[in-house]
Order: sequence, then structure tokens, then C-alpha cells
Amino acid sequence: MLWAPSVLGQGTARVVVVGGGFGGGACARALRRHGLAVTLVEPEERFTACPFSNEVIAGLRDLDAQRFGYDGLRRDGVEVVHRRAMAVDAAARRVRLDDGTELAYDRLVLAPGIELRFDALPGYDQAAAEAMPHAWKAGAQTLLLRRQLEAMPDGGVVAIAAPANPFRCPPGPYERASLIAHYLKTRKPRSKLIVLDAKDAFSKQRLFQAAWDTLYPGLLEWVPLSSGGRVTEVDAATKTLVTEFGSHRADVANIIPPQRAGAIAQAASVADQTGWCPIDPVTFESRLQPGIHVIGDAAIAGAMPKSAFAANGQAQVCAAAVAGLLHGETPAEQKLVNTCYSLVAPGYGISVAGVYRPADGLLREVEGAGGTSPLDASPEFREMEARYAEAWFGTITGAVFG
Repeated sequence: MLWAPSVLGQGTARVVVVGGGFGGGACARALRRHGLAVTLVEPEERFTACPFSNEVIAGLRDLDAQRFGYDGLRRDGVEVVHRRAMAVDAAARRVRLDDGTELAYDRLVLAPGIELRFDALPGYDQAAAEAMPHAWKAGAQTLLLRRQLEAMPDGGVVAIAAPANPFRCPPGPYERASLIAHYLKTRKPRSKLIVLDAKDAFSKQRLFQAAWDTLYPGLLEWVPLSSGGRVTEVDAATKTLVTEFGSHRADVANIIPPQRAGAIAQAASVADQTGWCPIDPVTFESRLQPGIHVIGDAAIAGAMPKSAFAANGQAQVCAAAVAGLLHGETPAEQKLVNTCYSLVAPGYGISVAGVYRPADGLLREVEGAGGTSPLDASPEFREMEARYAEAWFGTITGAVFG
């Protein structure tokens, strides 16, 4: 055991944070600012960010620009342990790591992100992902999809399978489609891209489709659920995607499978039958296990989407709530904000924003407080939003990892 839990009044309260992404990293830093002792458990020595990874796929960015270390958190006094959390004993308030070490805590924050459900789509498993990459966790899969696009002959077919809700980064598949379409338009113009979707509507749909009509006419086709877009089976050997209306043979196939909360959420018994984690919207404390808080993609956050921006905001609210609870205070309700930028081409950005507040046990959107980019915005406005996206990425990665 690395250390034992404190008794308030006899020592500094200790919090363990599991997961070192935009939610977990931000929460660990915020908890330190509240004067708490914090241990961050994260198996990877460098974090690879998903925002902007679609630019890597399209050959517009290097993967190294997505990678960040944890020295900044260490400088702030966060103890960083590069191990994998395997189990949680909620009654004893202990986390067991993959080397057998146990960490005791006064409060536990889980920010495990997502786990891909390789059991959800017949024919698609981890082996199939080497032929038909998901690229939904940035890193080796990102580069694999990029290499496949580079190797594809001009005139080939690229297929993207988009999942039903909920999943990480709702606009992500459509930004990816846009940037791959840009790659094809500029490098392999006789090729075609088809998006097979398990939904009839998606985030920023009007903005994306208006851009596609202007930038990629005849190149990018979106097939919604009602037109047979839901992929029901895949054959990795032939790169065939089967739908209820027929099958599609692709030269490059990007399969984004259904998802659920990361594995430690299941092990800690904070995920319900949906695979996601119900939480109190004021404190982010689990509704299934007291003393454990869940933030980021793993949480059932009502109307708030699963995004890096959302995870970062939830981290701040959760940290304040944890500090208050450890000192016997009642946490105050706070509003949360989410802004999501997407690129449909270099220098062409679009965005959606929302404000959320606790209501009826959920996080609900505040009507009239958000919105999307104007549908008829000028090229200068689109370029400005692209610059805002870059600035946001620099700001959030600096705040969490710098």
C-alpha cells in the first residue's frame, strides 16, 4: 500500500483520480489547488489527445502534436502513478493496481473515458480493427488509418461506419468524413467517401451538409439510418460493410463501434445496464457507489455531450464538490459550458455551444444560452472559427498538461 486514508483534522484528505485525460488531469490539478493530496493513476506515460487527431488522419498534422506528458502535474504536487487501475473496493475505499499495489482514498474520482465494444458488431473485434481501423482512440490506430488512405489507389472507396448515440465526440465522425474528403479531393480526386450512419440526425448536421455541398459535391455521400445506413455486420477479410439494405465493399473502412464507460467503471460497479455511469449532476458522485465520482465521457451527463471541453468543465465542478464534501460543506449548483469546434477543411471551422445546469436529477441545457455557427457565415468567419479551434486546443492542453 502506498498510503492510507486520512482522518480530516489529523492530516490532508487524499483523493485518487483514475484516468489522465482532459477530465482526470484537470481534476487532479484542481484538487491540488483546493489543498488536497492527489494521486493520479494513468497507465500511459504520455497522453495522446483525440481532438485534432482527424487532422492527423488527413495528413494535415503530425501525431507528435497530440502527445503530452505529466511533468506539469508533478510540478503542481500531483503524485502520478503509471499503472493500470484494476479494481475498486468501495467499502474499504481502496483501488487495486495491476502490480498488486493498493491505494487508499478519502474520495475517488474516475475519469476512465471510453471502452470500445468489440462484442457489439458481428465481425468486428480487435483483430478486425487491424484491417478496418476504428481510430477512435488516438495513437497507433490513427496512423494506421492514415497509412491506409495513403496506400489506397485513386478511384478507391472509403467507408465510415458511424454508431448510434451515445458515443464520444458526437460531431467527430462528420469532421473525420470532411477532412478525409479534403484529402481525397486534393490527392485522389477520383475516389469516393460514403458515411453509413446508425442515426437519422447528427450534431451540427446543417452546417456540415452545407459545407459538403459546397466543398465536396459528388465525393461524399451520407446514408442515414432510414435509408439503410446502419451497419449490422462487417467482413474484415473483404472490407465489406453489411447493412439492412445491402452491402458496401470498401478499399478503406473506418468502423467506429458502439462504446461504453472505461473498464474500471465496470469493475467499480458505477456503470449501469447502459454501460455508462449515472451521477449526481451537482457533485458528479456516483448514484450507485457513494464516495466515488465519475466525470468525462464515462458519465451519464444528461444533455451535456461527451467531449474534451465538457470533461474539463466537469473536472472543475467535481473538484470543488469533492473539496467541499471532505470539509463537511454542501456543494453549490454550478452551470457548465461546452463548446465544440469542428474542421470541415483547412481554414474552415464550425462550432456548437451549450450551457447546462442541474435540473430534475440531470444536466439539462439552458434554452437560448447556446447555439451554432451561422449557416450563412462568410469565409472570413469560417477561418476565424478554425483559428479559435487551434487556440482552444492550445489553451486546454496547456491548462491540463503544461
